[in-house]
Amino acid sequence: MGSVIVGDAPRSTRWWHLADRVGATASFLCAIHCALLPFVLTVLPLLGLGFLAGHRFERGFVMFAATLALFALVGGYRRHRRSLPLLLAAPGLALLLLGVTWAINYPILVHSVMVTCGGLLLASAHFVNLYIDRRYGLAAMHVHGAQCAH
Repeated sequence: MGSVIVGDAPRSTRWWHLADRVGATASFLCAIHCALLPFVLTVLPLLGLGFLAGHRFERGFVMFAATLALFALVGGYRRHRRSLPLLLAAPGLALLLLGVTWAINYPILVHSVMVTCGGLLLASAHFVNLYIDRRYGLAAMHVHGAQCAH
């Protein structure tokens, strides 16, 4: 019987880690975008980046982040059975979705705070998912063989 070394992740696990990294980056960029939006609304069109301030771009980005989060975090839960990433993601997704739908009729500050907090919660969920997966998920896959020192 062979040994699976913890650093030697199977291909499917590496894909999930990549999905979490992309999701964390996207969520973090979303949070930064939303936090800075009130300050750069006038500058973006001058730079030819006016589309970044549009609701269509924002909704598309949130839908991408939400879809990626659901796949990555549910996949992580199936591997490590820890619910903390999902508990962080639920209010994050709710804030993001409410922010790009309901809060667009409110002052820009309300909208920005909602989606910034939602993006940070979602990014945190991805980071925690990566940490838990590395700490518990891959360690559980370690098989003790004849050449294993443990």
